[in-house]
Amino acid sequence: MNPSVKLRSFLFFIDLSQMTQSKIVLASILCFPVLLAGCANKPTANPTSEPVAPSPAETKRIASGDVVKAEVQPTAINAGSSGEVIVRLTIQRGYHINANPPSYRYLKPTELEIGQSEGLSVRSVNYPPPLNKKFTFAEKPLAVYEGEAELKATLKADQSAKQGDRSISAKLRIQACDDQVCYPPGVLDLAIPVNIR
Repeated sequence: MNPSVKLRSFLFFIDLSQMTQSKIVLASILCFPVLLAGCANKPTANPTSEPVAPSPAETKRIASGDVVKAEVQPTAINAGSSGEVIVRLTIQRGYHINANPPSYRYLKPTELEIGQSEGLSVRSVNYPPPLNKKFTFAEKPLAVYEGEAELKATLKADQSAKQGDRSISAKLRIQACDDQVCYPPGVLDLAIPVNIR
């Protein structure tokens, strides 16, 4: 209750014209705690009007590479023929990455880049069929990968390719998003184990 309302309610029962000076002082002393109680319950305003600091959850920074793991399966290729490399992606629950091709040109697609290796060439990189999901930040459903996804690359070994084991460097470019926002794109460095027979 407003302190002034409390005071008026208290004074309603006191006829000041019938009181001596000592009684008026006593009534004032008795009213003082009522006023204090009313003021103590009043919420305090922020005098500086500074914004409230965000909670730790709001300031949490997500790196795309932290929510996506890639596992490369070793492959064997006969000289003069082709073989397939499989890269298995595991995307942390609650996140997705953009498909290749993405729904919008401005979105960063998931992209596997395989480096050069003598006697080997990259014929193609095939991306899995996407999930089409609706998110609050986009007008139409977006093509994404969630959970697990497999990328497949076809490598061709020259007839003269040197036999034996080798490791081919590769980069997986990704951009992780949740249901509200997309995070800065990231790159996962991969090594593809290949045995030329």
